[in-house]
Amino acid sequence: MAAAAQARKIPSWLKSVKGLLLDINGVLYDNGPAGSMAIQGSVDAVNRLKGSKFPVKFCTNETQLDRNKLVTRLEGLGFQGINSSDLVCPAPLLADQLTEEKMRPFLLVHPDVVSEFEKLEKQAPNCVVIGDAAEHGFTYERLNETFNLLLSMSIPRIYCMGFGRYYKETDGMKLDVGSYARALEYACDVKAEIIGKPMAKFFQTAIDELKMTPADVLMVGDDLKSDVGGAQKVGMKGVQVRTGKFRPADEKSTEITADCHVDNLYEIVDMVLTNRA
Repeated sequence: MAAAAQARKIPSWLKSVKGLLLDINGVLYDNGPAGSMAIQGSVDAVNRLKGSKFPVKFCTNETQLDRNKLVTRLEGLGFQGINSSDLVCPAPLLADQLTEEKMRPFLLVHPDVVSEFEKLEKQAPNCVVIGDAAEHGFTYERLNETFNLLLSMSIPRIYCMGFGRYYKETDGMKLDVGSYARALEYACDVKAEIIGKPMAKFFQTAIDELKMTPADVLMVGDDLKSDVGGAQKVGMKGVQVRTGKFRPADEKSTEITADCHVDNLYEIVDMVLTNRA
């Protein structure tokens, strides 16, 4: 590995990295009809980070699983030493916010994330929470029900967990929650409040959990806009992996320029651990 590291062009800022934020979908694994598949090198990368006790948080917009189910999936794929406290996810943060604001949500979410909202009152809803409900919620009937509910509210409010346009599974690209949230925004003439990437508050929560500053932390993801662009706006460096939803056009973007591109998670983890101060 040392020879490989020497052959790479090492960014000058790499030695200042003291902690990592890692996306999950498209970086650690891909989903698909046949189940989840770990991306080449990702298991070794995470296990190496954990073995070296390098500070890391998993900063994800995952809203098809609650934290316990997500940890179980990761363990099943071979990722070691990850527990729910390592995860920074929109659902539990939003549940806390809704409790403070005394909101009663109508949940347009995946069944496997409902448990994150179990303590909230849901009778006579005064807001809508939308996550990646996939085929369980993104049907015409369910979306139309949500639309009519919003129209009936005196002050309609939409909380959207993440705002991705699409994501990649093993059988191709899939529309993400942001695409459906946009439709509801347009139909109801209301702006959704986003909880998750690319919002600065979400990144700052993860940084605070590491007890570091943005300049200390590197974000690694497959989404140029939500992962890289969002991280850069709060003062972090952002690395895009050529896995998941990555497309070659991302490296030519004039809107957002990643601080570095790597073939997979293992490559950047090897660079960080080999060249740390």
